[in-house]
Amino acid sequence: MQRPAPQGLVCLAVITTAHGVRGALKLRCFTEEPENVAAYGPLCDEHGHELFELEIVGRTKGGVIVRARGIDDRDAAEALRGTHLYVPRERLPEPDEDEFYVEDLAGLEAVSPSGEVRGKVLGVFNFGAGDVVEIVTPEGRPLLVPFTREAVPEVDLAARRMVVDPPAESARGGEEA
Repeated sequence: MQRPAPQGLVCLAVITTAHGVRGALKLRCFTEEPENVAAYGPLCDEHGHELFELEIVGRTKGGVIVRARGIDDRDAAEALRGTHLYVPRERLPEPDEDEFYVEDLAGLEAVSPSGEVRGKVLGVFNFGAGDVVEIVTPEGRPLLVPFTREAVPEVDLAARRMVVDPPAESARGGEEA
């Protein structure tokens, strides 16, 4: 699950585990191509503290194996497990039309096609079957909506709103029928 990033930062990857005994790290990447995780300069932690530049040494399903200066053994690599790696937003290219950074979507007002307020977008997650938008309704209930053109026909970043038209089973917000 990708959590919302601190202001001004975009999460590119998370360290999932150590790889081998010489300090290599396995990353789960949130970039379109996993190798792009190393293309934007040194990465930082959630506080904006620079951690290291990455050298890609291998590829795994959904990620890469990297070496980082100063991480020379398995214990040092394991100590970083779960660390989210960020880059300042200004280092990234502007997304193409109909593409978004997850950080841009968090906080948008979610409305129905008729304009009825459905809640606020908490984030976008992918549990393996495609992206899902999590919305908190005005009553505080979660609403999960597939992030597809059918269920999310419009995203207006300038107006800070997203039109959502969830399938009937999603509209119940996880409640039993």
